[in-house]
Amino acid sequence: GNQQHASEVIFEAEAKGLRVEGNQLVGKNGGRIAVPDEATLYKAAGLQFVPPEMRESRGEIAAAKAGGLPTLIEHSDLRGVLHCHSDYSDGTATIEQMAKAARSRGWEYLGITDHSQAAHYAGGLKPDDVLRQHAEIDKLNSMLKDFRILKGIEADILRDGRIDYDEKLLERFDFVIGSIHARFKQTGAQITERVLRAMDDPHLTILAHPTGRLLLSRPAYDLDLDAVLAKAVENGVAVEVNADPHRLDLDWRYLHNAKLRGVMIEVGPDAHSPGGLDATELGIGMARKGWLEPGDVLNTGSAQSIIDFARKRLTA
Repeated sequence: GNQQHASEVIFEAEAKGLRVEGNQLVGKNGGRIAVPDEATLYKAAGLQFVPPEMRESRGEIAAAKAGGLPTLIEHSDLRGVLHCHSDYSDGTATIEQMAKAARSRGWEYLGITDHSQAAHYAGGLKPDDVLRQHAEIDKLNSMLKDFRILKGIEADILRDGRIDYDEKLLERFDFVIGSIHARFKQTGAQITERVLRAMDDPHLTILAHPTGRLLLSRPAYDLDLDAVLAKAVENGVAVEVNADPHRLDLDWRYLHNAKLRGVMIEVGPDAHSPGGLDATELGIGMARKGWLEPGDVLNTGSAQSIIDFARKRLTA
């Protein structure tokens, strides 16, 4: 943990009459107390064991003292993934290859979310391409056992906040991811209004890589995240933790606040190849740093629960 976390643990130990001298724990009588592992140290200090990801001096010591730490999500809690690309757009593998790779990882479903037509630079799908892809998914689903491919799309949030494609086509998808891929230089007010308008569209299921950052190359745009998270709760839109190591967006520092508000989080690999599915490990690490539990994450549910979550907005 960080230095402040360590100092707080030492403070709690001292409040119990103990002393930390170097790498030794000394009892009230001056004798050394055996500390074979971290859990023993936390227990001696009157604390629940704090998982390493949470050791950031952000309230975890008070929670540990009160016995109120969350049961953090584990990678094994994921039942499927939803943000994945195929060779229909800018992915490198077929839908079948992506599905088999997901199934080999023990998952029950895979959401294919190729780019929409506005993302022409990424091979975005024209309406006829969508219909052709859906026919292929139907065929694959008829062949696969104990696994389901969900029909998704990563639809561009256009300049004025509209979701790419018309309403008739959007209704064909099991779920819709919305994201910004262009016009990043709008003012904070403009880009916030753009995102909020998109979130008012009942076809939108998940807001992907919400701040648009690319680590070490592009800063986050000036988005009012408080307004976005409030809108997510109001409208029942999930917000993504994009696990691509170039993004890691939404940043973990916002996740605890999102959890307290009641925002549903989706952990997505943004995979463009079978190997890209493994980015979920990073996403779960981010989720754990943000105090998230299994029930806070959309894709710990079944494939049908994903569809139900998306359809709830359309029937509200």
